[in-house]
Amino acid sequence: MDAIEFEAMIKNGTIEIPEVYRDRFKARVRVILLAEGHNTSANLIDQLLEHPVKVTGFKPLTREETHERR
Repeated sequence: MDAIEFEAMIKNGTIEIPEVYRDRFKARVRVILLAEGHNTSANLIDQLLEHPVKVTGFKPLTREETHERR
């Protein structure tokens, strides 16, 4: 698999491949999009802190249990 990295602006749902790479990518490709300025893991933690997940029967560990060796 051939891979390149470049930054692009999305225009009407289209990403333009820079001219220098167009000859290398003429058929089917795999696309992975990474949005700048978005940290999804931090956003997920913020969401969970604001809206904790309720689990029936959940009992937090005691301090002793967290330090217990098995």
